[in-house]
Amino acid sequence: GAYSELLSRTSLETQKLDLMAEVSDLKIKLVGMEKEQSEYEEKQNKAEGLLQELRHLKIKVEELENERNQYEWKLKATKAEIAQLQEQLALKDAEIERLQSQLSRTSSHSEVAERDQEVQRLKIGMESLLAANEEKITTLLAICIKCDYIAVLNPGDTENVDGTIVSDDLSPLSSGTDSGPQSPLSPENRKSPKGIKKIWGKIRRTQSGNFPADDLGLAEFRRGGLRATAGPRLSRSKETKGQKSDYNAPFAQWSTERVCNWLEDFGLGQYVIFARQWVTSGHMLLTATPQDMEKEMGIKHPLHRKKLVLAIKSINAKQDEKSAQLDHIWVTRWLDDIGLPQYKDQFHEARVDGRMLQYLTVNDLLFLKVTSQLHHLSIKCAIHVLHINGFNPHCLRRRPVEESNSSPSEVVQWSNHRVMEWLRSVDLAEYAPNLRGSGVHGALILLEPRFNGDTLAMLLNIPPQKTLLRRHLTTNFNVLIGPEAQQEKREITESTAYTPLTTTAKVRPKKLGFSHFGNLRKKKFDESTDYICPMDTNPGATNGSQKNYGGYKGLSPVTDRELDQVGHTD
Repeated sequence: GAYSELLSRTSLETQKLDLMAEVSDLKIKLVGMEKEQSEYEEKQNKAEGLLQELRHLKIKVEELENERNQYEWKLKATKAEIAQLQEQLALKDAEIERLQSQLSRTSSHSEVAERDQEVQRLKIGMESLLAANEEKITTLLAICIKCDYIAVLNPGDTENVDGTIVSDDLSPLSSGTDSGPQSPLSPENRKSPKGIKKIWGKIRRTQSGNFPADDLGLAEFRRGGLRATAGPRLSRSKETKGQKSDYNAPFAQWSTERVCNWLEDFGLGQYVIFARQWVTSGHMLLTATPQDMEKEMGIKHPLHRKKLVLAIKSINAKQDEKSAQLDHIWVTRWLDDIGLPQYKDQFHEARVDGRMLQYLTVNDLLFLKVTSQLHHLSIKCAIHVLHINGFNPHCLRRRPVEESNSSPSEVVQWSNHRVMEWLRSVDLAEYAPNLRGSGVHGALILLEPRFNGDTLAMLLNIPPQKTLLRRHLTTNFNVLIGPEAQQEKREITESTAYTPLTTTAKVRPKKLGFSHFGNLRKKKFDESTDYICPMDTNPGATNGSQKNYGGYKGLSPVTDRELDQVGHTD
Protein backbone atom coordinates (compact mmCIF):
# COMPACT_ATOMS: atom_id res chain seq x y z
CA GLY A 1 0.00 0.00 0.00
CA ALA A 2 2.80 2.39 0.94
CA TYR A 3 4.56 1.69 -2.33
CA SER A 4 1.52 2.41 -4.47
CA GLU A 5 0.96 5.64 -2.50
CA LEU A 6 4.55 6.67 -3.16
CA LEU A 7 4.14 5.94 -6.83
CA SER A 8 0.93 8.02 -7.09
CA ARG A 9 2.57 10.86 -5.14
CA THR A 10 5.62 10.91 -7.43
CA SER A 11 3.37 10.87 -10.50
CA LEU A 12 1.39 13.80 -9.02
CA GLU A 13 4.64 15.63 -8.34
CA THR A 14 5.80 15.16 -11.90
CA GLN A 15 2.36 16.35 -13.14
CA LYS A 16 2.63 19.39 -10.87
CA LEU A 17 6.12 20.17 -12.23
CA ASP A 18 4.85 19.78 -15.81
CA LEU A 19 1.94 22.10 -15.11
CA MET A 20 4.21 24.67 -13.49
CA ALA A 21 6.53 24.54 -16.51
CA GLU A 22 3.48 25.02 -18.78
CA VAL A 23 2.26 27.99 -16.69
CA SER A 24 5.70 29.64 -16.94
CA ASP A 25 5.64 29.03 -20.71
CA LEU A 26 2.18 30.62 -20.94
CA LYS A 27 3.42 33.59 -18.86
CA ILE A 28 6.33 34.08 -21.26
CA LYS A 29 3.89 33.89 -24.22
CA LEU A 30 1.57 36.42 -22.50
CA VAL A 31 4.46 38.85 -22.01
CA GLY A 32 5.37 38.41 -25.68
CA MET A 33 1.77 38.97 -26.74
CA GLU A 34 1.51 42.12 -24.61
CA LYS A 35 4.71 43.42 -26.12
CA GLU A 36 3.36 42.72 -29.62
CA GLN A 37 0.09 44.44 -28.72
CA SER A 38 1.88 47.57 -27.49
CA GLU A 39 3.92 47.59 -30.71
CA TYR A 40 0.71 47.33 -32.76
CA GLU A 41 -0.85 50.15 -30.76
CA GLU A 42 2.22 52.30 -31.36
CA LYS A 43 2.03 51.56 -35.09
CA GLN A 44 -1.68 52.38 -35.11
CA ASN A 45 -1.06 55.72 -33.38
CA LYS A 46 1.64 56.49 -35.90
CA ALA A 47 -0.72 55.58 -38.74
CA GLU A 48 -3.46 57.84 -37.30
CA GLY A 49 -0.92 60.63 -36.93
CA LEU A 50 0.12 60.20 -40.55
CA LEU A 51 -3.55 60.14 -41.60
CA GLN A 52 -4.15 63.38 -39.72
CA GLU A 53 -1.07 64.90 -41.34
CA LEU A 54 -2.34 63.76 -44.73
CA ARG A 55 -5.65 65.51 -44.11
CA HIS A 56 -3.86 68.74 -43.20
CA LEU A 57 -1.66 68.43 -46.29
CA LYS A 58 -4.70 67.92 -48.51
CA ILE A 59 -6.32 71.03 -47.07
CA LYS A 60 -3.07 72.96 -47.56
CA VAL A 61 -2.85 71.75 -51.17
CA GLU A 62 -6.44 72.96 -51.71
CA GLU A 63 -5.58 76.36 -50.25
CA LEU A 64 -2.41 76.67 -52.34
CA GLU A 65 -4.31 75.68 -55.48
CA ASN A 66 -6.98 78.31 -54.77
CA GLU A 67 -4.25 80.87 -54.12
CA ARG A 68 -2.53 79.96 -57.38
CA ASN A 69 -5.82 80.34 -59.29
CA GLN A 70 -6.34 83.74 -57.69
CA TYR A 71 -2.84 84.85 -58.69
CA GLU A 72 -3.40 83.57 -62.24
CA TRP A 73 -6.65 85.52 -62.44
CA LYS A 74 -4.98 88.65 -61.00
CA LEU A 75 -2.15 88.29 -63.53
CA LYS A 76 -4.68 87.99 -66.33
CA ALA A 77 -6.57 91.04 -65.09
CA THR A 78 -3.32 93.02 -64.74
CA LYS A 79 -2.23 92.07 -68.29
CA ALA A 80 -5.59 93.18 -69.68
CA GLU A 81 -5.37 96.40 -67.67
CA ILE A 82 -1.79 97.06 -68.89
CA ALA A 83 -2.91 96.56 -72.49
CA GLN A 84 -5.76 99.05 -71.93
CA LEU A 85 -3.43 101.56 -70.27
CA GLN A 86 -0.92 101.23 -73.12
CA GLU A 87 -3.69 101.95 -75.63
CA GLN A 88 -4.81 104.97 -73.60
CA LEU A 89 -1.17 106.16 -73.36
CA ALA A 90 -0.72 105.90 -77.14
CA LEU A 91 -3.93 107.88 -77.67
CA LYS A 92 -2.81 110.54 -75.17
CA ASP A 93 0.63 110.81 -76.89
CA ALA A 94 -1.06 111.27 -80.28
CA GLU A 95 -3.37 113.92 -78.81
CA ILE A 96 -0.39 115.78 -77.22
CA GLU A 97 1.47 115.77 -80.55
CA ARG A 98 -1.62 117.08 -82.35
CA LEU A 99 -2.14 119.81 -79.75
CA GLN A 100 1.52 120.81 -80.00
CA SER A 101 1.31 121.08 -83.80
CA GLN A 102 -1.94 123.10 -83.43
CA LEU A 103 -0.22 125.38 -80.92
CA SER A 104 2.78 125.89 -83.17
CA ARG A 105 0.46 126.72 -86.08
CA THR A 106 -1.55 129.23 -84.02
CA SER A 107 1.39 130.75 -82.13
CA SER A 108 1.11 134.35 -83.38
CA HIS A 109 -1.79 136.59 -82.27
CA SER A 110 -2.31 137.95 -85.77
CA GLU A 111 -2.90 134.44 -87.13
CA VAL A 112 -5.48 133.75 -84.39
CA ALA A 113 -7.27 137.04 -85.15
CA GLU A 114 -7.33 136.20 -88.87
CA ARG A 115 -8.69 132.72 -88.08
CA ASP A 116 -11.48 134.26 -85.92
CA GLN A 117 -12.43 136.66 -88.68
CA GLU A 118 -12.50 133.77 -91.15
CA VAL A 119 -14.75 131.78 -88.77
CA GLN A 120 -17.13 134.78 -88.48
CA ARG A 121 -17.23 135.17 -92.27
CA LEU A 122 -17.97 131.48 -92.68
CA LYS A 123 -20.71 131.65 -90.01
CA ILE A 124 -22.47 134.48 -91.83
CA GLY A 125 -22.05 132.67 -95.16
CA MET A 126 -23.48 129.45 -93.71
CA GLU A 127 -26.50 131.20 -92.17
CA SER A 128 -27.40 132.84 -95.48
CA LEU A 129 -26.84 129.54 -97.32
CA LEU A 130 -29.02 127.70 -94.78
CA ALA A 131 -31.82 130.24 -95.14
CA ALA A 132 -31.62 130.02 -98.94
CA ASN A 133 -31.69 126.23 -99.01
CA GLU A 134 -34.11 125.56 -96.10
CA GLU A 135 -37.03 124.74 -98.37
CA LYS A 136 -34.93 122.49 -100.63
CA ILE A 137 -33.58 120.51 -97.65
CA THR A 138 -37.02 119.90 -96.10
CA THR A 139 -38.33 118.72 -99.49
CA LEU A 140 -35.35 116.39 -99.86
CA LEU A 141 -35.82 114.99 -96.33
CA ALA A 142 -39.54 114.41 -97.00
CA ILE A 143 -38.69 112.49 -100.21
CA CYS A 144 -36.12 110.43 -98.29
CA ILE A 145 -38.70 109.46 -95.64
CA LYS A 146 -41.12 108.30 -98.33
CA CYS A 147 -38.41 106.20 -99.94
CA ASP A 148 -37.22 104.78 -96.58
CA TYR A 149 -33.67 105.81 -97.44
CA ILE A 150 -33.10 108.31 -94.63
CA ALA A 151 -30.79 105.84 -92.83
CA VAL A 152 -28.36 105.71 -95.74
CA LEU A 153 -28.07 109.43 -96.48
CA ASN A 154 -24.54 110.04 -97.74
CA PRO A 155 -22.70 113.29 -98.42
CA GLY A 156 -23.13 112.71 -102.19
CA ASP A 157 -26.94 113.04 -101.85
CA THR A 158 -26.75 116.36 -100.12
CA GLU A 159 -23.86 118.04 -101.88
CA ASN A 160 -26.08 119.20 -104.76
CA VAL A 161 -28.26 121.02 -102.26
CA ASP A 162 -25.82 122.25 -99.62
CA GLY A 163 -22.14 121.39 -99.55
CA THR A 164 -21.81 120.61 -95.85
CA ILE A 165 -24.82 121.29 -93.69
CA VAL A 166 -26.90 118.11 -93.74
CA SER A 167 -24.01 115.67 -94.04
CA ASP A 168 -22.03 117.39 -91.26
CA ASP A 169 -24.81 117.48 -88.75
CA LEU A 170 -26.06 114.02 -89.49
CA SER A 171 -22.60 112.45 -89.38
CA PRO A 172 -22.42 112.08 -85.58
CA LEU A 173 -25.94 110.71 -85.54
CA SER A 174 -25.19 108.14 -88.20
CA SER A 175 -21.85 107.11 -86.68
CA GLY A 176 -23.60 104.18 -85.05
CA THR A 177 -25.10 102.92 -88.29
CA ASP A 178 -21.68 102.85 -89.89
CA SER A 179 -20.31 100.54 -87.21
CA GLY A 180 -23.51 98.55 -86.65
CA PRO A 181 -23.98 95.16 -88.30
CA GLN A 182 -27.60 95.81 -89.30
CA SER A 183 -29.03 96.19 -92.80
CA PRO A 184 -29.56 99.88 -93.65
CA LEU A 185 -33.18 99.31 -94.63
CA SER A 186 -34.28 97.53 -91.45
CA PRO A 187 -37.60 98.85 -90.02
CA GLU A 188 -35.86 99.94 -86.81
CA ASN A 189 -33.79 102.50 -88.72
CA ARG A 190 -36.63 104.26 -90.45
CA LYS A 191 -36.90 107.73 -88.99
CA SER A 192 -40.35 109.08 -88.14
CA PRO A 193 -41.29 112.63 -89.29
CA LYS A 194 -40.99 113.68 -85.63
CA GLY A 195 -37.38 112.47 -85.56
CA ILE A 196 -36.64 114.49 -88.72
CA LYS A 197 -38.15 117.58 -87.11
CA LYS A 198 -35.85 117.04 -84.14
CA ILE A 199 -32.78 116.79 -86.39
CA TRP A 200 -33.98 119.86 -88.32
CA GLY A 201 -34.43 121.71 -85.02
CA LYS A 202 -30.86 120.77 -84.05
CA ILE A 203 -29.51 122.12 -87.34
CA ARG A 204 -31.38 125.38 -86.81
CA ARG A 205 -30.38 125.69 -83.13
CA THR A 206 -26.68 125.23 -83.81
CA GLN A 207 -26.71 128.50 -85.83
CA SER A 208 -24.21 126.72 -88.11
CA GLY A 209 -21.55 127.46 -85.48
CA ASN A 210 -20.14 123.95 -85.42
CA PHE A 211 -19.60 123.52 -89.12
CA PRO A 212 -16.77 125.94 -89.90
CA ALA A 213 -14.95 124.65 -86.85
CA ASP A 214 -15.22 121.13 -88.26
CA ASP A 215 -13.92 122.34 -91.60
CA LEU A 216 -10.99 124.03 -89.89
CA GLY A 217 -10.10 120.90 -87.96
CA LEU A 218 -10.67 122.54 -84.56
CA ALA A 219 -13.46 120.20 -83.45
CA GLU A 220 -10.99 118.29 -81.21
CA PHE A 221 -10.75 121.29 -78.85
CA ARG A 222 -14.44 121.21 -77.95
CA ARG A 223 -15.67 119.17 -74.99
CA GLY A 224 -19.29 118.42 -74.27
CA GLY A 225 -20.62 119.48 -77.67
CA LEU A 226 -23.11 117.43 -79.70
CA ARG A 227 -20.40 115.32 -81.33
CA ALA A 228 -18.42 114.69 -78.15
CA THR A 229 -21.31 113.39 -76.05
CA ALA A 230 -23.70 111.97 -78.62
CA GLY A 231 -21.20 109.87 -80.56
CA PRO A 232 -20.49 106.97 -78.19
CA ARG A 233 -23.98 106.86 -76.67
CA LEU A 234 -25.77 106.85 -79.98
CA SER A 235 -23.33 104.35 -81.36
CA ARG A 236 -24.21 101.91 -78.52
CA SER A 237 -27.95 102.47 -78.96
CA LYS A 238 -27.63 101.94 -82.70
CA GLU A 239 -25.84 98.65 -82.13
CA THR A 240 -28.58 97.45 -79.84
CA LYS A 241 -31.14 98.49 -82.43
CA GLY A 242 -29.18 96.54 -84.99
CA GLN A 243 -29.25 93.57 -82.65
CA LYS A 244 -32.99 93.95 -82.33
CA SER A 245 -33.35 93.69 -86.11
CA ASP A 246 -31.40 90.43 -85.75
CA TYR A 247 -33.33 89.60 -82.59
CA ASN A 248 -34.63 86.28 -83.84
CA ALA A 249 -31.13 84.85 -84.25
CA PRO A 250 -30.62 82.01 -81.74
CA PHE A 251 -28.29 82.68 -78.81
CA ALA A 252 -25.70 80.28 -80.23
CA GLN A 253 -25.22 82.57 -83.25
CA TRP A 254 -24.79 85.79 -81.25
CA SER A 255 -21.59 87.73 -81.86
CA THR A 256 -18.98 88.38 -79.16
CA GLU A 257 -20.17 92.00 -78.81
CA ARG A 258 -23.80 91.00 -78.42
CA VAL A 259 -22.93 88.37 -75.79
CA CYS A 260 -20.87 91.00 -73.92
CA ASN A 261 -23.76 93.49 -74.03
CA TRP A 262 -26.07 90.74 -72.73
CA LEU A 263 -23.66 90.01 -69.85
CA GLU A 264 -23.61 93.73 -68.99
CA ASP A 265 -27.43 94.00 -68.99
CA PHE A 266 -27.50 90.76 -66.97
CA GLY A 267 -25.56 92.44 -64.14
CA LEU A 268 -22.23 90.67 -64.79
CA GLY A 269 -20.50 93.57 -66.57
CA GLN A 270 -17.26 93.12 -64.59
CA TYR A 271 -16.49 89.95 -66.60
CA VAL A 272 -16.95 91.55 -70.04
CA ILE A 273 -13.21 92.35 -70.39
CA PHE A 274 -12.34 88.61 -70.27
CA ALA A 275 -15.45 87.50 -72.17
CA ARG A 276 -14.39 89.73 -75.07
CA GLN A 277 -11.04 87.88 -75.25
CA TRP A 278 -12.45 84.37 -74.84
CA VAL A 279 -16.03 84.17 -76.15
CA THR A 280 -16.18 83.88 -79.95
CA SER A 281 -19.96 83.29 -80.17
CA GLY A 282 -23.04 82.56 -78.10
CA HIS A 283 -22.51 78.85 -78.77
CA MET A 284 -19.20 78.98 -76.85
CA LEU A 285 -20.95 80.31 -73.75
CA LEU A 286 -23.78 77.77 -74.05
CA THR A 287 -21.31 74.89 -73.98
CA ALA A 288 -19.03 76.37 -71.29
CA THR A 289 -18.60 74.43 -68.03
CA PRO A 290 -18.46 76.18 -64.62
CA GLN A 291 -14.71 75.41 -64.66
CA ASP A 292 -14.38 77.30 -67.97
CA MET A 293 -16.29 80.23 -66.49
CA GLU A 294 -13.89 80.38 -63.56
CA LYS A 295 -10.68 79.85 -65.54
CA GLU A 296 -11.35 81.76 -68.77
CA MET A 297 -13.73 84.50 -67.60
CA GLY A 298 -12.37 84.90 -64.06
CA ILE A 299 -15.77 84.26 -62.42
CA LYS A 300 -14.59 83.27 -58.93
CA HIS A 301 -17.84 84.23 -57.17
CA PRO A 302 -19.86 80.96 -56.92
CA LEU A 303 -23.22 82.77 -57.08
CA HIS A 304 -22.21 84.71 -60.20
CA ARG A 305 -21.36 81.34 -61.76
CA LYS A 306 -24.68 79.93 -60.60
CA LYS A 307 -26.55 82.91 -62.11
CA LEU A 308 -24.87 82.33 -65.48
CA VAL A 309 -25.28 78.52 -65.35
CA LEU A 310 -29.04 78.88 -64.63
CA ALA A 311 -29.48 81.38 -67.47
CA ILE A 312 -27.64 79.11 -69.91
CA LYS A 313 -29.66 76.07 -68.77
CA SER A 314 -32.84 78.04 -69.41
CA ILE A 315 -31.66 79.05 -72.92
CA ASN A 316 -30.66 75.44 -73.72
CA ALA A 317 -33.99 74.12 -72.42
CA LYS A 318 -35.85 76.87 -74.37
CA GLN A 319 -38.05 77.52 -71.34
CA ASP A 320 -38.97 81.06 -70.35
CA GLU A 321 -39.35 81.05 -66.58
CA LYS A 322 -41.43 83.82 -65.04
CA SER A 323 -38.84 84.19 -62.26
CA ALA A 324 -36.22 85.21 -64.87
CA GLN A 325 -38.09 88.49 -65.43
CA LEU A 326 -37.28 89.65 -61.88
CA ASP A 327 -33.83 91.26 -61.85
CA HIS A 328 -31.41 91.70 -58.92
CA ILE A 329 -32.68 95.24 -58.23
CA TRP A 330 -36.20 93.85 -57.71
CA VAL A 331 -34.76 91.27 -55.26
CA THR A 332 -33.25 94.03 -53.06
CA ARG A 333 -36.71 95.69 -52.87
CA TRP A 334 -38.24 92.29 -52.07
CA LEU A 335 -35.82 91.95 -49.10
CA ASP A 336 -37.26 95.24 -47.79
CA ASP A 337 -40.76 93.81 -48.18
CA ILE A 338 -40.01 90.61 -46.24
CA GLY A 339 -38.29 92.55 -43.45
CA LEU A 340 -34.65 91.59 -44.13
CA PRO A 341 -33.06 94.78 -45.52
CA GLN A 342 -29.78 94.03 -43.67
CA TYR A 343 -28.88 91.48 -46.38
CA LYS A 344 -29.41 93.83 -49.35
CA ASP A 345 -25.68 94.49 -49.88
CA GLN A 346 -24.76 90.78 -49.95
CA PHE A 347 -27.65 89.90 -52.31
CA HIS A 348 -26.86 92.86 -54.56
CA GLU A 349 -23.17 92.02 -54.71
CA ALA A 350 -24.01 88.40 -55.59
CA ARG A 351 -26.48 89.72 -58.23
CA VAL A 352 -29.23 87.42 -56.89
CA ASP A 353 -32.22 87.66 -59.26
CA GLY A 354 -35.67 86.02 -59.34
CA ARG A 355 -34.44 82.84 -61.03
CA MET A 356 -31.72 82.43 -58.41
CA LEU A 357 -34.34 82.83 -55.65
CA GLN A 358 -36.22 79.93 -57.24
CA TYR A 359 -33.10 77.73 -57.01
CA LEU A 360 -31.61 79.15 -53.80
CA THR A 361 -30.05 76.48 -51.57
CA VAL A 362 -29.30 76.44 -47.83
CA ASN A 363 -25.56 76.72 -48.61
CA ASP A 364 -26.18 79.69 -50.92
CA LEU A 365 -27.88 81.50 -48.03
CA LEU A 366 -24.98 80.68 -45.71
CA PHE A 367 -22.58 82.05 -48.35
CA LEU A 368 -24.69 85.24 -48.36
CA LYS A 369 -24.04 85.45 -44.58
CA VAL A 370 -27.65 84.55 -43.68
CA THR A 371 -27.04 82.23 -40.71
CA SER A 372 -30.12 82.84 -38.52
CA GLN A 373 -32.56 79.93 -38.58
CA LEU A 374 -35.49 82.37 -38.31
CA HIS A 375 -34.25 84.33 -41.34
CA HIS A 376 -33.88 81.08 -43.34
CA LEU A 377 -37.51 80.26 -42.52
CA SER A 378 -38.56 83.82 -43.46
CA ILE A 379 -36.89 83.58 -46.88
CA LYS A 380 -38.26 80.06 -47.40
CA CYS A 381 -41.86 81.13 -46.75
CA ALA A 382 -41.45 84.27 -48.88
CA ILE A 383 -40.15 82.22 -51.84
CA HIS A 384 -43.06 79.83 -51.40
CA VAL A 385 -45.50 82.72 -51.79
CA LEU A 386 -43.67 83.71 -55.01
CA HIS A 387 -44.03 80.10 -56.25
CA ILE A 388 -47.78 79.98 -55.69
CA ASN A 389 -48.22 83.41 -57.32
CA GLY A 390 -46.21 82.43 -60.41
CA PHE A 391 -43.43 84.89 -59.48
CA ASN A 392 -45.76 87.85 -59.93
CA PRO A 393 -43.58 90.85 -58.89
CA HIS A 394 -46.54 92.63 -57.28
CA CYS A 395 -47.97 89.75 -55.23
CA LEU A 396 -47.07 91.21 -51.78
CA ARG A 397 -49.51 93.63 -50.17
CA ARG A 398 -47.91 96.70 -48.65
CA ARG A 399 -50.96 98.80 -47.74
CA PRO A 400 -54.26 97.97 -46.00
CA VAL A 401 -57.25 97.59 -48.33
CA GLU A 402 -60.08 96.62 -45.98
CA GLU A 403 -59.08 96.87 -42.34
CA SER A 404 -62.09 94.94 -41.03
CA ASN A 405 -61.95 91.48 -42.51
CA SER A 406 -58.63 89.94 -43.62
CA SER A 407 -58.74 86.29 -44.62
CA PRO A 408 -55.64 84.09 -44.13
CA SER A 409 -55.22 83.86 -47.94
CA GLU A 410 -54.67 87.65 -47.90
CA VAL A 411 -52.53 87.68 -44.73
CA VAL A 412 -50.13 85.19 -46.37
CA GLN A 413 -49.25 87.96 -48.86
CA TRP A 414 -48.64 90.71 -46.28
CA SER A 415 -45.28 92.49 -46.38
CA ASN A 416 -43.27 93.33 -43.25
CA HIS A 417 -44.62 96.90 -43.43
CA ARG A 418 -48.22 95.62 -43.67
CA VAL A 419 -47.71 93.50 -40.51
CA MET A 420 -46.48 96.67 -38.74
CA GLU A 421 -49.65 98.48 -39.92
CA TRP A 422 -51.71 95.65 -38.39
CA LEU A 423 -49.85 96.06 -35.05
CA ARG A 424 -50.80 99.76 -35.08
CA SER A 425 -54.44 98.82 -35.71
CA VAL A 426 -54.45 96.57 -32.59
CA ASP A 427 -52.96 99.32 -30.37
CA LEU A 428 -49.39 98.01 -30.35
CA ALA A 429 -47.90 100.88 -32.36
CA GLU A 430 -45.02 101.47 -29.90
CA TYR A 431 -43.70 97.93 -30.49
CA ALA A 432 -44.14 97.93 -34.31
CA PRO A 433 -40.68 99.38 -35.13
CA ASN A 434 -39.07 96.32 -33.47
CA LEU A 435 -40.16 94.25 -36.50
CA ARG A 436 -37.68 96.03 -38.77
CA GLY A 437 -34.97 93.57 -39.78
CA SER A 438 -36.79 90.68 -38.06
CA GLY A 439 -37.87 88.92 -41.26
CA VAL A 440 -41.52 88.81 -40.09
CA HIS A 441 -44.08 88.94 -42.92
CA GLY A 442 -47.49 87.37 -43.57
CA ALA A 443 -46.18 84.12 -45.03
CA LEU A 444 -43.87 83.43 -42.06
CA ILE A 445 -46.72 84.10 -39.61
CA LEU A 446 -49.10 81.71 -41.38
CA LEU A 447 -46.94 79.05 -43.03
CA GLU A 448 -44.37 78.35 -40.30
CA PRO A 449 -46.14 76.01 -37.84
CA ARG A 450 -43.81 76.96 -34.96
CA PHE A 451 -44.44 80.72 -35.36
CA ASN A 452 -47.01 81.61 -32.68
CA GLY A 453 -48.08 84.53 -30.48
CA ASP A 454 -45.14 83.94 -28.10
CA THR A 455 -42.67 84.11 -31.01
CA LEU A 456 -44.15 87.43 -32.09
CA ALA A 457 -44.09 88.79 -28.51
CA MET A 458 -40.39 87.80 -28.26
CA LEU A 459 -39.55 89.54 -31.55
CA LEU A 460 -41.49 92.64 -30.47
CA ASN A 461 -39.48 92.72 -27.19
CA ILE A 462 -42.63 92.68 -25.02
CA PRO A 463 -41.33 91.76 -21.52
CA PRO A 464 -42.65 88.42 -20.13
CA GLN A 465 -43.98 90.19 -17.00
CA LYS A 466 -46.44 92.22 -19.11
CA THR A 467 -48.90 89.33 -19.14
CA LEU A 468 -51.99 91.39 -20.06
CA LEU A 469 -50.22 92.91 -23.06
CA ARG A 470 -49.00 89.49 -24.20
CA ARG A 471 -52.49 88.03 -23.79
CA HIS A 472 -53.91 90.94 -25.84
CA LEU A 473 -51.34 90.24 -28.61
CA THR A 474 -52.02 86.46 -28.62
CA THR A 475 -55.81 87.03 -28.86
CA ASN A 476 -55.43 89.35 -31.86
CA PHE A 477 -52.80 87.06 -33.43
CA ASN A 478 -55.20 84.09 -33.23
CA VAL A 479 -58.01 86.12 -34.79
CA LEU A 480 -55.63 87.13 -37.60
CA ILE A 481 -54.45 83.61 -38.52
CA GLY A 482 -57.88 81.97 -38.24
CA PRO A 483 -59.03 78.73 -36.55
CA GLU A 484 -57.34 76.20 -38.89
CA ALA A 485 -53.85 77.65 -38.56
CA GLN A 486 -54.45 78.13 -34.83
CA GLN A 487 -55.28 74.43 -34.48
CA GLU A 488 -52.19 73.39 -36.48
CA LYS A 489 -49.89 75.61 -34.40
CA ARG A 490 -51.41 74.28 -31.17
CA GLU A 491 -50.79 70.67 -32.27
CA ILE A 492 -47.14 71.48 -33.06
CA THR A 493 -46.66 73.27 -29.73
CA GLU A 494 -48.09 70.31 -27.78
CA SER A 495 -45.99 67.70 -29.61
CA THR A 496 -43.02 66.21 -27.77
CA ALA A 497 -40.46 67.18 -30.43
CA TYR A 498 -41.43 70.89 -30.25
CA THR A 499 -38.62 73.38 -29.72
CA PRO A 500 -39.64 77.05 -29.77
CA LEU A 501 -38.18 79.39 -32.39
CA THR A 502 -35.44 81.68 -31.09
CA THR A 503 -33.48 84.60 -32.49
CA THR A 504 -30.15 82.95 -31.61
CA ALA A 505 -30.51 79.57 -33.38
CA LYS A 506 -28.08 79.28 -36.28
CA VAL A 507 -28.07 77.12 -39.40
CA ARG A 508 -24.79 75.26 -39.82
CA PRO A 509 -23.38 73.94 -43.10
CA LYS A 510 -23.32 70.18 -43.54
CA LYS A 511 -19.89 68.80 -42.60
CA LEU A 512 -17.83 66.86 -45.12
CA GLY A 513 -16.31 63.55 -43.98
CA PHE A 514 -12.71 62.57 -44.69
CA SER A 515 -13.78 60.47 -47.67
CA HIS A 516 -14.98 63.62 -49.46
CA PHE A 517 -11.63 65.41 -49.44
CA GLY A 518 -10.58 63.87 -52.73
CA ASN A 519 -13.74 65.16 -54.40
CA LEU A 520 -13.54 68.70 -53.02
CA ARG A 521 -12.46 70.21 -56.34
CA LYS A 522 -15.21 68.36 -58.14
CA LYS A 523 -17.82 69.10 -55.51
CA LYS A 524 -17.10 72.78 -55.78
CA PHE A 525 -19.00 72.78 -59.07
CA ASP A 526 -21.68 70.21 -58.21
CA GLU A 527 -25.14 71.72 -58.18
CA SER A 528 -26.69 71.15 -54.81
CA THR A 529 -30.42 70.50 -54.86
CA ASP A 530 -30.87 71.25 -51.18
CA TYR A 531 -33.21 74.12 -52.11
CA ILE A 532 -34.34 76.39 -49.30
CA CYS A 533 -37.85 76.19 -50.80
CA PRO A 534 -38.34 73.25 -53.17
CA MET A 535 -41.01 73.65 -55.82
CA ASP A 536 -44.33 72.22 -54.76
CA THR A 537 -45.13 69.40 -57.16
CA ASN A 538 -48.71 69.14 -55.92
CA PRO A 539 -50.84 71.08 -58.44
CA GLY A 540 -53.71 71.36 -55.96
CA ALA A 541 -51.55 73.58 -53.79
CA THR A 542 -51.64 76.47 -56.20
CA ASN A 543 -55.37 76.38 -56.82
CA GLY A 544 -57.65 78.46 -54.72
CA SER A 545 -54.98 79.82 -52.40
CA GLN A 546 -55.94 83.34 -53.45
CA LYS A 547 -59.66 82.91 -53.11
CA ASN A 548 -60.37 81.32 -49.80
CA TYR A 549 -58.78 79.82 -46.73
CA GLY A 550 -59.03 76.34 -48.17
CA GLY A 551 -55.97 77.04 -50.29
CA TYR A 552 -53.92 77.62 -47.14
CA LYS A 553 -53.93 73.89 -46.39
CA GLY A 554 -52.29 73.39 -49.75
CA LEU A 555 -49.45 75.61 -48.59
CA SER A 556 -48.59 73.87 -45.38
CA PRO A 557 -47.09 70.54 -46.60
CA VAL A 558 -43.95 72.31 -47.83
CA THR A 559 -43.40 73.95 -44.49
CA ASP A 560 -43.95 70.70 -42.60
CA ARG A 561 -40.60 69.56 -44.00
CA GLU A 562 -39.03 72.44 -42.13
CA LEU A 563 -37.67 70.52 -39.17
CA ASP A 564 -35.87 68.09 -41.47
CA GLN A 565 -34.40 70.71 -43.72
CA VAL A 566 -33.31 73.57 -41.49
CA GLY A 567 -32.73 71.44 -38.44
CA HIS A 568 -28.94 71.80 -38.24
CA THR A 569 -29.19 74.21 -35.32
CA ASP A 570 -26.98 74.91 -32.31
